[in-house]
Amino acid sequence: MRTVTQASASLTARGISKNFSGVRALDGVDIDLPAGRVTALMGENGAGKSTLLKILSGDHLPDAGEIEIGGETVSFQTPFDARSAGLRVIAQEPEIVPHVSVAENIYLGALPSGRLGRVSQRAIEEQARQDLERFGFGHLLDPARLGVELSPAQRQIVEIVRCLIDEPQVICFDEPTSSLSDHETDVLFELIARLRDEGRAVGYVSHRMHEIFRIADTVTVLRDGRLIGSREVTDTTEGEIVKMMVGRDLTSMYDRDRREPGAPALELEDVTTDDVTGVSLTVHHGEVVALAGLVGAGRTELALAIAGDRPVRSGVIKVEGTPRQFGSPREAIAAGIALAPEERKADALVMVRTVRDNIALAVLGSLSRFGFVKARREKDLADRYIEQLHIRTPSAAQLVQNLSGGNQQKVVLARWLARDAGILILDEPTRGVDVGAKAEIYQIIDELASRGVAVLVISSELPEVLGLADRVVVMQNGRVTGELHHTEATEERILTLAIADHLSDEGATS
Repeated sequence: MRTVTQASASLTARGISKNFSGVRALDGVDIDLPAGRVTALMGENGAGKSTLLKILSGDHLPDAGEIEIGGETVSFQTPFDARSAGLRVIAQEPEIVPHVSVAENIYLGALPSGRLGRVSQRAIEEQARQDLERFGFGHLLDPARLGVELSPAQRQIVEIVRCLIDEPQVICFDEPTSSLSDHETDVLFELIARLRDEGRAVGYVSHRMHEIFRIADTVTVLRDGRLIGSREVTDTTEGEIVKMMVGRDLTSMYDRDRREPGAPALELEDVTTDDVTGVSLTVHHGEVVALAGLVGAGRTELALAIAGDRPVRSGVIKVEGTPRQFGSPREAIAAGIALAPEERKADALVMVRTVRDNIALAVLGSLSRFGFVKARREKDLADRYIEQLHIRTPSAAQLVQNLSGGNQQKVVLARWLARDAGILILDEPTRGVDVGAKAEIYQIIDELASRGVAVLVISSELPEVLGLADRVVVMQNGRVTGELHHTEATEERILTLAIADHLSDEGATS
C-alpha cells in the first residue's frame, strides 16, 4: 500500500446538518479525521452516526455545512464523487452478488480485462488472491468461492478489501467487527494500524467499548444529532464516554434480581446433530442460562436444533418434562419455544413490512376471523408492545427497515412476548446494538425471567455473559466442556473451558 501525504489524507467537516421529513438527524455537527490517526465515532442508535457516514460517502446531500479533504472543499453528489476524492466508507452490511465469485465481488464495477477486452476468471482470482494477502486476509477467504456461500464475517472481509483496493486517503469503518471472530478482528486491527501508520485518516464506528480503547486515538461522541464532544482515548474512561453517549450513568447496566429458578422448562439429554455431539443442559423457568464459546463452537447450531430448524440425530429434548421431536420450527413454536436468531434482518424480520406486521407475525391466527386479520386488534397489539418495550418509532405503521438495530431487536422480542413463549432463545441479542439499547434489552430479559420465562442466551461478549447469566454453559467444537454458576464464573474460567480442546490438542502434539 502506498504512503500518502499528511495534507491529502485529512478530513474536516463543519456545520453538517440534515433533516428528514421535518426530523433533524444532524444539527450543525463538526468532526475532524486527522491524517495518521484513528478517530472513533460513538453514539446510541439514532445519534446521527449513520447519517453522517452517508453524507461523507455521497449517499446523502447535507442541508448545510461543508467538507474539506486535504484542505480543499469538496461536494459529493454521488458515492462516485466521494471515491474519486479518496474517501471510502466500509459498510456494516455489505452488498454481495450471490452467484459470482469472491474475486468478482471484490472488483465489482471495475473488473480487470485481459486480451481482446475479455475478463479472465483465472486472472481476477489471482489478483484477488494477491490483494487478500496484501491486506492480511489471504488465509481467511478463497477468491473462487461464490458469494452465496460466504458467512457474515467473510462478506465483511470482501467489503473491506473492495474498498481498500482503491487506495483511499480517508477510510471510515462502520461496525466492521460485528460479525468477525476474535482472530479476524485481530487481523483487521493490524490492518487499521498499518493504514494509520501510512498516514491515512481512519474513522471507526463501533458500539464495542473495548475496541475503542484498543484501536482509537480519539473518540468523538454524537447524541440526538449533535456533537457532544471529543476526547483523547488516553485521557478518558469508559464511564465518561457512556455518560456522553446516553446523558446518564449506566453503571447498573447488568443489575439483576437473582431469584430461585422454577421447574425445568427445557432439558437436553445427550443431544447429537450434524454439528453438535452429546450435549446435555437444563434451563429452568425464571432462569437465564448463557451459552459461551468461541466462534464455531456449535452454539448457534444447537439453538437451531432446539428450535426445530436442524434435525436431531440422537438424544432427547424435553419441554416441560415431556420428550418432544420437532420436524419444523412451527412445531417448536407450538410447543412454546421461540428463537430470536443472530441474523435478525435476514432470518427474523420482514424488512419491507411495518412494525405492526412484524410484531403480529407469530399470532395472526388469534387476530383473525374467517381468514381476515382484524386491523384494529393488530394495531392495538403492536401499540401495547411499542409502549411496553420503549420501541422508538414514529408509529406502528413505520417500516421496520427504518428502525435502529436496537429497536429492530425489540420488535423481535415483542413478537415472542405476544406469543407468550415459555422458552426464549436469544442468539447474540445485542449484536450491533448501542450501549443504551443494550441496557434496555437486559432489563427486558430480566423482566422475562421474573415472569418465569426460561431464557437461553448465546453471546460472544463475556461481560454480557457474566452480567446476565445465572449459569454459564461453555461449548467447544460442538461439545459442552463445562458449566459454571454465576457466583464462580469469571472471564478466565470461561475462556479456559472455551479453548479446552485446543489445549488438549496442543498437549498431545507437543
